[in-house]
Amino acid sequence: MIEIKGVSKTFKNETALDYRDIAFENGKSYMLLGASGCGKSTLLNMIAGILSPDKGEIIIDGKEMSAASQKEKDRFRIEKIGYIFQDFKLINEMSVADNINILRLEGVDTSRADELLEKLGIAEKKNKKVKHLSGGQKQRVAIVRALVKSPDIILADEPTGNLNYSIGEQVIKELTQAAQGKTLIAVTHDERLSRFFDCVIDMNSVTGTPYDAAQGKAVN
Repeated sequence: MIEIKGVSKTFKNETALDYRDIAFENGKSYMLLGASGCGKSTLLNMIAGILSPDKGEIIIDGKEMSAASQKEKDRFRIEKIGYIFQDFKLINEMSVADNINILRLEGVDTSRADELLEKLGIAEKKNKKVKHLSGGQKQRVAIVRALVKSPDIILADEPTGNLNYSIGEQVIKELTQAAQGKTLIAVTHDERLSRFFDCVIDMNSVTGTPYDAAQGKAVN
């Protein structure tokens, strides 16, 4: 379980984000909806240990990860989290295969890469350099790289942002299927995809009081 307790984050421009308490249950998929600036991506980055909250706790499976050292956070992310970044984080001069297999340097088994590339319809791009791919193809490579290590937690920041609806729907189907038995938290602006998720959270309302993510409502 991922628990967000009393979390607040303030940025240099003095923008402050205060979150209601949220609990994400193991084995469920969550869709985060909300306007730009409401804190969706920031929440993912704090769960992943890329950012640290200024106040509050982020507890994952009983351990307060917000209090862990950066080295511990980085190791946890490598071993337990698959992160699909909005800006892909791919190396343009490397091939698709090399962008995935670079994870081997961190001890990740990438043997499922071909299977996942096939499922997402880009197997024929395996040996192409990333710089020659379309935005949608890069998106799918980023998804494969996140899924290939069979992580316990999958964080997805706009995983369909560069895809048309038909392909995006296919990608979300594959993503939610791959996440069965795992915790999936995805940020998206496309409400039409909500039917593929167990729970939908309106992040515009996640401030001030405890919030039950399973029920999708504030706790009175």
